[in-house]
Amino acid sequence: MHTRRTHRSTRPRARTAAVLLAASLLATACSAGGAATSAGPQAPRAAGATEASTATLAALPEATPSELTRYYGQKPGWRDCGAPGFQCATVKAPLDYAEPSRGDIDLAVARKKATGPGKRIGSLLVNPGGPGGSAIGYLQQYAGIGYPAEVRARYDMVAVDPRGVARSEPVECLDGRRMDAYTQTDITPDDARETSELVDAYKEFAEACGAGSPKLLRHVSTVEAARDMDVLRAVLGDEKLNYVGASYGTFLGATYAGLFPDRAGRLVLDGAMDPSLPARRLNLEQTEGFETAFRSFAEDCVRQPDCPLGGKGTGPDQAGRNLKAFFEKLDAQPIPTGDADGRELTESLATTGVIAAMYDEAAWQQLREALTSATKENDGAGLLMLSDSYYEREAGGRYSNLMSANAAVNCLDLPPAFTTPDQVRDALPAFEKASPVFGEGLAWSSLNCAYWPVRHTGEPHRIEAAGAGPIVVVGTTRDPATPYRWAQSLAGQLSSARLLTYEGDGHTAYGRGSACVDSAINAYLLRGTPPEDGKRCS
Repeated sequence: MHTRRTHRSTRPRARTAAVLLAASLLATACSAGGAATSAGPQAPRAAGATEASTATLAALPEATPSELTRYYGQKPGWRDCGAPGFQCATVKAPLDYAEPSRGDIDLAVARKKATGPGKRIGSLLVNPGGPGGSAIGYLQQYAGIGYPAEVRARYDMVAVDPRGVARSEPVECLDGRRMDAYTQTDITPDDARETSELVDAYKEFAEACGAGSPKLLRHVSTVEAARDMDVLRAVLGDEKLNYVGASYGTFLGATYAGLFPDRAGRLVLDGAMDPSLPARRLNLEQTEGFETAFRSFAEDCVRQPDCPLGGKGTGPDQAGRNLKAFFEKLDAQPIPTGDADGRELTESLATTGVIAAMYDEAAWQQLREALTSATKENDGAGLLMLSDSYYEREAGGRYSNLMSANAAVNCLDLPPAFTTPDQVRDALPAFEKASPVFGEGLAWSSLNCAYWPVRHTGEPHRIEAAGAGPIVVVGTTRDPATPYRWAQSLAGQLSSARLLTYEGDGHTAYGRGSACVDSAINAYLLRGTPPEDGKRCS
């Protein structure tokens, strides 16, 4: 699963996504890096199992193991890193927490010191999600300059790119040219040949990741990233970790709380995931979330004079059929985009572009214009631009490592949703019922981890974090990527959770314009006063 910007706007939007062709959506971990679950012996789980887990993430011992003291005792060498007001450093962590002698991994860290006035509270670690989103990029482009002034006044704003991501020894897979081909692969195969081509694309991607990052690929789990965060907490000199995480960042933050409940400070988990669900159910429920978001978009679209999916009186079902028909036309005949590299708008790229705009209602006008150009003028440039922003593809054809890291973490964190094309075909009716528009493509996109070169180390599990202080879990009622029910579920698992609900559209809630949400979270971060459990905002 995957978080980042959906479009160029005044503020980067953290987001989680059903990354077409690249992720077994929203995967979670529990056992990698020495963590364990506690629920008695567990029977082997069938691939694609759909029931929620009853196993619980067990806390690690409070005492720091002697073999890790050299990591916890590091003194970071802060230096200027090119962004005014920000400092950068490198922190070392063990590649393998079970065997620290096997070598180190370098983690890139950035901070912006508290500006004052007011007494400094400590460090506030931020993570935009993904997995695969650059936390340092998020800090420098938004959180360090766009979080409320009173929060930035009292906290050192800090980010670490998780292991395998961006500046922290990134997982490397396909080059730009091969990534272009990968993102254009047909994700709704019509026959055996197209199915074979899709499987071959997944295999090529997996093999490239295995060849490019053979050792690292076994050690990029969420549990290991959470343990890295505890090393960073100690290096920063903080007794407890204060943290704001969005979408996948909520799973990372909840995992930290589960492993180190006594060190969990003020934690905000915005756009929450449910770690107890297996991959297939996560994917199916996220598919429902995108359908919910699309219906909201469609209802707004048909009220506008420039809606290409229908006019006033057109219902969401018909608007969806119209969009699906457009996708099917592209499947048969892609359209020009004017792209310098000669790319046409395929069904897969168009679908990605539409999904990208589901994360923030501020992108709906851009999507209407892009769909109008594509459907009425045979110009796919607008949808291609949305798709490129989703994949973090630059104009020169270079991709960030977002897609590589996304798959690497997801495929390690959970057993694959599907292991064969036949399993996908059997599940298609359920996915197409969940979303007539996106269901088929999202079902097939869930097959990629079947061919991953490294066996998963995680399983679904509950996180209770018994003994932690109040943790604020935030859910948005029409969130496309992390359905509201996941926030309800996570809040029900965490022993000290306070559920804060935003009644609205889009992915995540903090900083989206709701004074109610922002004031509740600010009060918690600044004064340690959590909102009343069940508080609702609009």
